[in-house]
Amino acid sequence: MGRMTETVKVLLIINVIFFIGSQLIGDVAYEYFALWFIKNPNFQYWQIITHMFMHGGFMHILFNMYALWAFGSPIEQMLGQKRFIFFYFSAGIGAALLHTLVNFFAYQKGFNGLLELGWTPPEIMNFVEQAYTSNRFRIPEGIEEGTLRSMLEAFSNPAVGASGAIYGVLVAFGMMFPNVQLFLLFVPVPIKAKYFIPGLIALDLFSGFTGYSLFGGSIAHFAHIGGALFGFLMMYYWKKNQFNDNRWY
Repeated sequence: MGRMTETVKVLLIINVIFFIGSQLIGDVAYEYFALWFIKNPNFQYWQIITHMFMHGGFMHILFNMYALWAFGSPIEQMLGQKRFIFFYFSAGIGAALLHTLVNFFAYQKGFNGLLELGWTPPEIMNFVEQAYTSNRFRIPEGIEEGTLRSMLEAFSNPAVGASGAIYGVLVAFGMMFPNVQLFLLFVPVPIKAKYFIPGLIALDLFSGFTGYSLFGGSIAHFAHIGGALFGFLMMYYWKKNQFNDNRWY
């Protein structure tokens, strides 16, 4: 975790440019470049990529860029530039896909619940859009409040950040350097990568399924899991083939 590699440097610069631009432009930047739910009118296909360069605040980008430098540079040195670029963006896209899939199930559960109450699809969409624009809604009788809130959150809350791609990088680091000891600000003792990284993913699984987060709200836990999963699958494939298969980059 020493010298910053070239691709990591470029990614870091692009992230900083996007962050400064989003702070100057404001909400318009998030409307165009954050990842919105597929049924939200703000959704655009390019957001699958651009959301990786958007961040919600200074601490968000600070931690992500630190992790990109610390863990991304040794992984780029191991994989090479082309393979690392493929790996990074594939993990980020995988994160977006799993996040969107989980949101779709949450949305569809609420949608089906309202259908069972006798609502028509246009009535449901009108209700969702009004709740989104006004941030006010009434809980209809016959549907669980949690189900309805999950539906509206899936529709209304965009995803931003490089965390999904970085979780893929973290998994790659744990697989390539399992015995490297990591020193963490909130844990005063060193922890080997092969224990720390699975533990971090386990926390995201717990938070994703229970809704309880140790690190605060507004965290796309299943995006983290998606990035980690795609990162594991790619690294497993490459390690199994001893990095001799050049088809995947």
